[in-house]
Amino acid sequence: MTPGSNIPLTAPRVAVDVTAPVRLDVSGLLLTADGKVRSDDDFIFYNQPSGPGVTYRSGGGAAPDAITVDTSAVPPGIEKIVVTASPDAAGQTFRGIEPTATLRNADDHSVLATFTPPRLGDETALLIVEIYLRNGAWKARALGQGYADGLAGIATDFGVTVEEPAATPPQHAAPIPPAAPPAPAAPTLTPPPMPQAPPPAPPAPAAPPAPAAGTGKINLDKGRVSLQKNQTVSLMKGGLPLLSQVRMGLGWEPAYRGRDIDLDASVIAYGPQRNHIDSCYFGKLSIVNGAIKHSGDNLTGEGGGDDEVIAVDLGRLPQEVTGLVFTVNSFSGQKFTEVAKAYCRLVDAQTGEELVRFDLTGAEPQTGVMMAKLIRQFSGEWEMTAMGEFVKARTVRNMVKPAAQAL
Repeated sequence: MTPGSNIPLTAPRVAVDVTAPVRLDVSGLLLTADGKVRSDDDFIFYNQPSGPGVTYRSGGGAAPDAITVDTSAVPPGIEKIVVTASPDAAGQTFRGIEPTATLRNADDHSVLATFTPPRLGDETALLIVEIYLRNGAWKARALGQGYADGLAGIATDFGVTVEEPAATPPQHAAPIPPAAPPAPAAPTLTPPPMPQAPPPAPPAPAAPPAPAAGTGKINLDKGRVSLQKNQTVSLMKGGLPLLSQVRMGLGWEPAYRGRDIDLDASVIAYGPQRNHIDSCYFGKLSIVNGAIKHSGDNLTGEGGGDDEVIAVDLGRLPQEVTGLVFTVNSFSGQKFTEVAKAYCRLVDAQTGEELVRFDLTGAEPQTGVMMAKLIRQFSGEWEMTAMGEFVKARTVRNMVKPAAQAL
């Protein structure tokens, strides 16, 4: 399997074992539709080896640890079981270590699939695969998402309580290492976690946004967030993902009075392997079954308010859409040095409330710019990152490759 790929399960009971050149600790998380555990009882590992429909088996160091899932015994409300792994040695990363997950029929031990996550580096914990329910049928998906802060980072993201261990714990006495502030990690759609920058300092009199509880991420609990380049905000409110209709408004003005500036706003949709799914722009106003819609072309840039608007129904986006990159291009060849006050802003489509804003403060003599990206996390939440990266591209077609590289 490759990252993001999935297969239907042909057996009701499956086992996932994970092997590597070093000993690994393997665990399982039972998650509801909101991507969280119901309680700490849904974290299955060496000190808590059984739960409803899910069991842990230790290899004792001589064989790989494994998680077994009996899909017929998984309780209602649980929609996925995520299998994780981390090196047993404290602080050891996956750099130079290639773990391989093997999915087997738990009854006859026949191999259904294997998966080796690519391009590993400083990760100390991984989401390996997930067993998930879709339209009444169980499937398996290869993940490969890495965490630089170990199982504590995974546990916190999925709602498990992380406690400090005793001063001199015996081996495997504590379920997971003590929590530490999440460390920045390189972005990818395959997908390691997105980079986290320090909370921005919005202009007065607005108060700075507060981080989400337990994650250190900027969220929307304090209202509107003003981003600077490369900063990220989690689209969470009250601890829940903002799975509703949003609009990305993009605006600009001519830098020189009396001139028109003809720019085109677009959004490019990508899958988990940075694969191009579709592009929405003035020539294709609706994609992914209407979940993304474009307002149409503005030929001058004059006037107040958003020049072009792209509506996104986050709740209706298919699961294979994991990343959106919003771009602006100059088909006529005008450079962004001729543009003033370019910005993008994320708006709640139901209330009209502005949620996130990014003002482009610099300009380069190029014909394209990547303004912002939305990335779906495995926990179900979406994150928005301000980009402001200029490229030589007059059309959205020429933006597909550089935007994929920037994810």
